[in-house]
Formats: sequence, structure tokens, C-alpha cells
Amino acid sequence: MPPHSPAAAPVAHPTVLVVDFGAQYAQLIARRVREAQVYSEIVHHTATAAELAERSPAAIIFSGGPASVHVEGAPGIDPAVYELGVPILGICYGSQLLARDLGGQVDRSGRGEYGRTTMTHAGVPSELIGEPGDGVGSAEPVWMSHFDAVVEPPDGFTVTASTAESPAAVIEDPQRRFYGVQHHPEVAHTPGGQAQLERFLHGICGINSEWTMANVITESIEAIRVQVDGARAICGLSGGVDSAVAAALTQRAIGSQLTCVFVDTGLMRAGEGEQVTDTFRRTQGIELIHERAAEEFFEALAGVTDPEDKRKIIGEKFVRIFERAAGGITDARFLVQGTLYPDVIESGSPTAAKIKSHHNVGGLPEDMSFELVEPLRNLFKDEVRAVGAELGLPPEIVQRQPFPGPGLGVRIVGEVTPEAVETVRAADVIVRDEIAKAGLDGEVWQGFAVLADIRSVGVMGDERTYARPIIVRAVTSEDAMTADWARLPHDLLELISSRIVNEVPGVNRVVYDITSKPPGTIEWE
Repeated sequence: MPPHSPAAAPVAHPTVLVVDFGAQYAQLIARRVREAQVYSEIVHHTATAAELAERSPAAIIFSGGPASVHVEGAPGIDPAVYELGVPILGICYGSQLLARDLGGQVDRSGRGEYGRTTMTHAGVPSELIGEPGDGVGSAEPVWMSHFDAVVEPPDGFTVTASTAESPAAVIEDPQRRFYGVQHHPEVAHTPGGQAQLERFLHGICGINSEWTMANVITESIEAIRVQVDGARAICGLSGGVDSAVAAALTQRAIGSQLTCVFVDTGLMRAGEGEQVTDTFRRTQGIELIHERAAEEFFEALAGVTDPEDKRKIIGEKFVRIFERAAGGITDARFLVQGTLYPDVIESGSPTAAKIKSHHNVGGLPEDMSFELVEPLRNLFKDEVRAVGAELGLPPEIVQRQPFPGPGLGVRIVGEVTPEAVETVRAADVIVRDEIAKAGLDGEVWQGFAVLADIRSVGVMGDERTYARPIIVRAVTSEDAMTADWARLPHDLLELISSRIVNEVPGVNRVVYDITSKPPGTIEWE
């Protein structure tokens, strides 16, 4: 693979490492840390103490996890981590692991605790959960999800809070700066959770609030200038917010050294091609080459049904067209991409198992002649939107729903043909239009249509039909790492279904996907 750009931000800012023990919420913990204006990264629990120390962490947070610390093969941590002199906060499983490793007792205290629980403060000084009278009550609601619990803390720890089933719900050792909480402070169902995380980060660890989007922009611009130097760069505009922000950020850094190439794959949503070209030529003043290449993509995808093959074909074709477009720019050395942190994690970084290859990460050809510039590689989606707004991109670009790099090609299960694209595009317009009319744009992270590669019997106009179904997918999410299916009103679903069946040729059935992530993914392919 071609070389990636060096990560600019972690070098400049104190870093909190979130150790992932297989938790559903590891990414959410990292996001909450960043909301406290502290930079965070996710690392795998198999990382050694030496590997963690190389990254000079300002603090370490142990995530939760689905296992019991007593089960053979349960994930653990290098014991030398406790000797690094770095503050540690354990959450749920992380608290149990911390307690067990340091000589405490973890057991099944009775019944498990799942959902909202009342946590009672022990009435002793606490650096983590605050003191009564300082805006903190003697009891507070927290969100629990566990069966095992710390029943006896290690030597040196004080129990500062408990619940009915967790006698040591919060444990603290201020001398070594080790802390554990049985509840989940990172979820919204723990109202005081963010304040607890901020006490740990700012009060206990002494980390300043430096991770702001203004700083990210300043440092990213400098990093791009250093990397690109006096060479030329090409940025691929896909029509989505990620590539748009990457382009605007790079243009701010190197100006006329950047040329943007908008490859019209024929796989865009309705009207987006025109909007992209208008925005970047007229309002951003960026040199833009518009490559109309739909026929080439359809030819390359003919007969292909495997989703990974489709992604790789689209990725390679994308780059080959870039190379062709760059033929007249002899010193074009760099390709700018809108790769995000969730893309890196999902595509099989050293800290995560591969879920699927992303067009921006895993689908590039081995012999690609460009070096990569990835200014958003350390950012979550909401941070990218904030950067875009700071850079002055219009709301219709910044607030656009996330869209996969391969476009509608991965929203068609089976072969990608011009006819299939027109079908799913028409249905997609209806889904997004009706969600917007219902005033639910702010609640729905993504809402779209998928065309399934099956046919079912129907009756339309007293005639038997045998046509393809449209699957409607709508999810709520904060960062795309986890997502829940959106509880759209039944009347809205009925309207969407009726419009699709009546307005989109070749469709006689509409179904609604009620799968969350995990176990599913947001996209179907």
C-alpha cells in the first residue's frame, strides 16, 4: 500500500489511550474524552506496556468488555502498565480488571445490574465523583451493565460509592492515581458521567483543554505544508462531507498547489454532482477537473456481485482516473483523501479486527503512484463537520448525510447496472425527502434505500408482479462506530413505502431494517 501521512495532532497534544477490551462503547469513551477537549486514541488490550509508553500517554482508560475476568482467555493487560506511573481509570470490566490485578476481589455479588441504577456516595472525600455540596448529591442515577462486581478493593483503595449490587461501585487510590467505576460514565444515561470524566482528565491528570477544532485546523495546515512541501496534490471529491472538508483544509494549506478531481462515477445521489462542482468552483475558488466516467465504472462492475470485489474495483478505477486526470500535472505526487478515524478502525487497524475495507483505506491499488495525504485520519465524523464549519463550507455540504466512498454501488445488493442505480437513486430521494419533511433530519444520522437482489410476488393494478424490494435503512448515531435503528413513526414509514411503490418502477415491496450496529453495520455492503 502507498504510505500514509503522519498523524499530526497526537504529536502536539497530551494523549489519552483508551484500551479496548471488546467493549461496545470503547469508541464512545474516546469521543467523550475529546468532548472534554483532550485528544484520545483507541488501542488494543494486547499492546505491551513498552508500546503504550512509547506514545507517552497522559492517562489510560480501560474500557468495559463482554467477558468475565474469571473466564479462561478473558482479555487482560500487561501487568507492567501499572508501573508506568500513568493515571488509570477503569470502566466496568476495566474496573474489575484493575481491582483483580492489584489484589482485590471480583465476584458475583448477587444479581447483575443492567440499565439505570441509583449510586450512593459513601460520604468520604472523592476526587472522581465530587463532593456533596459542590453540585453533587449524595445519590445519583448511573447506567450499569454487568454481572460481576468488585466486592473487595485492593490495598490502598477507598470505596467512594456503592449500589445495591455493587458494594465497591467506585474505588479510588489517589496516591497511585488509579480509579475504577462499575457504571458507564460515557453514556448519556449517566447524567453526571461527563463531569466525572472531566474530573479525571482535568483535575486528577492535570490535562489542559487543548483539543479544539481551531487548533486542529492550525496544526493540520502546518502538517500538510510540511508533507507536501512544494509539490502538487490532487484531491478526489466524492460528493460527501469528508472529501469536501479534506479538500478545503488542504487548499487552505497549499493553495494553488491543489487540484481537485471530481470523478462522476454515476453512483452519486440525485443532484449531488452539480452541487459539488458548483460549490468548489464558485464558492471555494478551487481548481476543479470534472471527469464524467459513469460508463467506465459500469463496465468494470459488470457481472460483479461480491461486495469486497465491488469496493476494490471502484477504488482502483477511482485512482486510475485520478492518474489519467493528473497526466498534465507532472509533479503531482500526493493524493488527498477524506479518511476518518472510524474508517481506520473498521478497516483492520492494529487496534481492531477488519469489518470491511473502506474505499478510503483498503480499496486502493498496490501500485498506486501517489503518496497519501489524510488530514482527517484522526477525526470522528462530528469533528469533521465542526472543522468544515470553521473553514466556511456551506451547510448543505457540512451537514450532508454520510455517504460511502463507493456510492450507490454498495447500496445495490448484486450486480451494479445503470438500471439498478436509477432504481435505488429514485427510492433514496423519497426516503431522505420524507425524513426531512417530517423534521427528523437532526435525529437521523443516515436514512437511505438499499436495492436487494431478490424478487417477490406482488399485485399492482390487478396484475401479478415479480419485482425487487427496497430496504429502507435509517439509524441514529453519534460517530458511526455504534448505531441504533431509528424509530420512525409508522405513518412516516407508510408514506415512504407508498411513494416508493407508486413512483419507482420495478419495485413492489418495501421493508424496514431494524438491526442495530453491532451486530450489523450501517451500510449493507
